[in-house]
Amino acid sequence: MAMDGVSIAGIVYELKNRIVGGRIYKIYQPEEDEICLVIKNKTDEGNTSDRLVLSANAGLPMVYISDKNKDNPVVAPNFCMLLRKHIGNGRIKGISQPDFERIIEFEIEHLDEMGDLCTKKLVVEIMGKHSNIIFVDGNGVIIDSIKHISHAISSVREVLPGRNYEYPPDKEKISPVKPDVNFFINRVLAKPESVSKAIYTSYKGISPVIANEIVFRSRVDKDNTEALSLTEKDEIFNCFNEMMTKIEKGEFEPCIAFDGYEPKEFSSIRLTSFEKDKLSGNEPSKNVKGLKYYKSMSPVVCDYYSKKSVVSRMKQHSTDLRKIVANAVERTSKKYDLQLSQLKDTEKRDKYKVYGELLTTYGYNAKPNDKELICDNYYTGEKITIPLKPEKTAMECAKEYFDRYNKLKRTYEALSVLTNETKKELEYLLSVKNSLEIVTSEGDLKQIKEELIESGYIKGRLSKKGEKNQSKSKPLHYISSDGYDIYVGKNNYQNEEVSFKIASSEDIWFHAKNISGSHVIVKTNGEKELPDTVYEEAARLAAYYSSGRDNNKVEVDYTERRNLKKPPKSNPGYVIYHTNYSMAIEPDINGIKEIDQ
Repeated sequence: MAMDGVSIAGIVYELKNRIVGGRIYKIYQPEEDEICLVIKNKTDEGNTSDRLVLSANAGLPMVYISDKNKDNPVVAPNFCMLLRKHIGNGRIKGISQPDFERIIEFEIEHLDEMGDLCTKKLVVEIMGKHSNIIFVDGNGVIIDSIKHISHAISSVREVLPGRNYEYPPDKEKISPVKPDVNFFINRVLAKPESVSKAIYTSYKGISPVIANEIVFRSRVDKDNTEALSLTEKDEIFNCFNEMMTKIEKGEFEPCIAFDGYEPKEFSSIRLTSFEKDKLSGNEPSKNVKGLKYYKSMSPVVCDYYSKKSVVSRMKQHSTDLRKIVANAVERTSKKYDLQLSQLKDTEKRDKYKVYGELLTTYGYNAKPNDKELICDNYYTGEKITIPLKPEKTAMECAKEYFDRYNKLKRTYEALSVLTNETKKELEYLLSVKNSLEIVTSEGDLKQIKEELIESGYIKGRLSKKGEKNQSKSKPLHYISSDGYDIYVGKNNYQNEEVSFKIASSEDIWFHAKNISGSHVIVKTNGEKELPDTVYEEAARLAAYYSSGRDNNKVEVDYTERRNLKKPPKSNPGYVIYHTNYSMAIEPDINGIKEIDQ
């Protein structure tokens, strides 16, 4: 999600406590739409130095304090030189969020060329593709901006040097600070639309996520405003008012909502609508479905966008592989369906065999030009009608039925082998498809690509042994709540490593039943009896890292590693077993601690 007014309020609160009163020590512009300010300050804890990042990037506009240093261009851009001239060594006098807009204003006090004290503003507008960083003098006149917006670009508002600075148009939205109950009930909830939409289209800085959170907290299950009772409207307003009061007091609870590795939403307030899978503790596993809490908003922004970029980058880098695998799955599925249909047609082969045998036995009863023969079926003891061709004798018809039988028998035998091979190929491709859904690094992608080259689905040079070891990624490593090591393969190569190298014969092996998924191993350390929680947590991991992760329940098989067999010449990751137990489990890995590799 983009930064909304609530998240910006959390950022402003953090910045007020950290950098107000500090002096601007350095100014540099690492990107064409990004400014970095190094701010030194004296606090009760001693001297501090913070790196403030102001980004007007159309895709990722944000403001946060970073602990990472970016490369400084050799030649500073004009806007950076201008800021150095005017506010270098300036003191940050105040930071504000006007009217709960997606705007942060930095009031900076400095000495002008004559040595007189004066004040200027650095305004950061965080508004998607309309984001900008604008430098304004004490009279509200624009000195310059990181993006120039002329009348040819926008007919609504010009952002050019010499123009008076104006806030972006509010589209008839009002500030949510200290909301009025009468306006909320009689105007906002009078709109003929969903409750959440009525809220976020009426107030500045309120995103759909926050509007949904307000409705969720109210526990009102009616989606349309027209169906609300007065009591329900009061309840929604009370939740809205309570939220805004906490924001005004600075009672923030910054958090990110995760779904596995992928961050879904973030905010400066607690997103209770995601707390169904709330994490325990302040530092939960990074591979979870739920909320992770932070002390301030800057690490939320850094963590969210860094993890989001990892997920996006992995999806982008795996696009070609995904397309190859998807096409192969579609092609193999069609072939498998056709083979099954043809195999079904061979089911009538035994009928033709019976026809031939009965005609051989009772054919003498058929008269010339008969179209059928009714006789006793000595296999069932019932009467049977056998179609005949008038132009042929009963013996000739019997021979024809035997020919059909033999042909269908040969087809059945050939198709049985082909169908089994196609089924295994489809299962293998689906396992690769599942592996592409859980990649977390370039090493994972290299392994999958290597596997597809080895399997003949793509052309390329197989890596040598040394190159494989250099780019090798490792299986996931978890620790159960009882302290047992659990390993999860992220692709078929890792599945084989987990099952046949990491695991001992007495360890317990888990896999989602009849669907593609990861091999999961619990190291028993030689113990014969394990706690039930270990089985449950390992099964949850096997369910989550399978193609059934979006289901409410997934059936998982588990057995001792000694019961696994790998057929000769089978695809990577393919095993068979005949002795196992099963359990139905929710694919939720909440609370299972992951060990960083």
